[in-house]
Amino acid sequence: MNIVDITEFYSERGGGIRSHLTARGHVLCQLGHSHTVIAPGPRNEHRILFSSDEVGGQDSIQARLVRIGGPSLPYDPTYHVLGHLGRIRRVVRDLRPDVLEAHSPYLGAAAVLACGRKAARLRTIFWHADHIGTYVEPALSHAFGPVGRNALTRPLWMGVRALLARFDATFVAGVAQATRLREAGVSNIIQIPFGVDVDTFHPREPDPELRMQLTRGEPGDIIVAAGRLAVEKRWDVVLDAFARVRERRPAVLVVFGDGPERARLQRRAPAGVQFLGFEQDRTKLAKAFAAADVLVHGCPYETFGLGVAEAIACGLPVVVPDRGGASESVDLSCGAKYPSLDSYACAEALERILVSDRAELRTLSLAAAARVTTVREHFKRVLDTYDDLLAT
Repeated sequence: MNIVDITEFYSERGGGIRSHLTARGHVLCQLGHSHTVIAPGPRNEHRILFSSDEVGGQDSIQARLVRIGGPSLPYDPTYHVLGHLGRIRRVVRDLRPDVLEAHSPYLGAAAVLACGRKAARLRTIFWHADHIGTYVEPALSHAFGPVGRNALTRPLWMGVRALLARFDATFVAGVAQATRLREAGVSNIIQIPFGVDVDTFHPREPDPELRMQLTRGEPGDIIVAAGRLAVEKRWDVVLDAFARVRERRPAVLVVFGDGPERARLQRRAPAGVQFLGFEQDRTKLAKAFAAADVLVHGCPYETFGLGVAEAIACGLPVVVPDRGGASESVDLSCGAKYPSLDSYACAEALERILVSDRAELRTLSLAAAARVTTVREHFKRVLDTYDDLLAT
């Protein structure tokens, strides 16, 4: 099968969608399927990401990346504008995909639709982010209350329904997001949780030397957090919760990630917080998860929360808000949820984990790690869905 994905959310420093598409190319290539990502970037680029050995007598199967040069975005310059639809159409025409898929509901979707109905046998879209729920609804709730918010967002959801109706299927990772789209009248919803690369993210014995590096020799518990340093990720909840934990017990907070809010967050961070930036080496990140005591997450707007699932796969207890896709991954026998955006409750949840019997918590966390969905399981279900749709 020949699969082409188009997205506008492809940061120079990584990010959830880029990580998903990179894993997608790697696994699909191994399974004998060609894969191409078309994404914006600082310049035009065409390179091979992965290449399989000869499969079934065919030539080598490849996973490719095609970058379309465009201007950087003002809030986060590591993202670029996806434009030049004529060039994208030519690339897609030359690739002749079986499946043409959008990985954003904006310019990514526009690019897929601009290629025309005959560009591929199947036209699908992945719903990676709920921007109405993340940005619009909180502002409208504050200004007009829930009744006014619902009235004002109704036309937006009608627009979402009209857009997604032009695709043969809409994939969504989280149960809550799938429910929300169905309530908005969207049909052909396929709910499949994202998978974790368990070859990289798996339980390890905590490394004492790494613990010393992460704490810089400071005694106490190691709390980790990972994600893009942006407004919608609600790092204020994480930092305020950690400050309360640190008032009562020795602890450090190690933050993996980068983004436009990094300088502001560093200025407001309490003592004991380390910002280590974006870790490109996924194995190093997995080892840091395995060396820590708990992961904390602050964003209630995730459609899935891949970083949380990766931490669970490492056998790390997690503390997450009770809203958003990240909450769907948590096993409460070895993790905790707190009322969304409540930093006091987040601190209390962290302390409940940190005072638990560590041996028992470890046993339960290893059992939870064994139950995570793997990337191969995810993509097998996606490929099976493609086969079913192509057969109809």
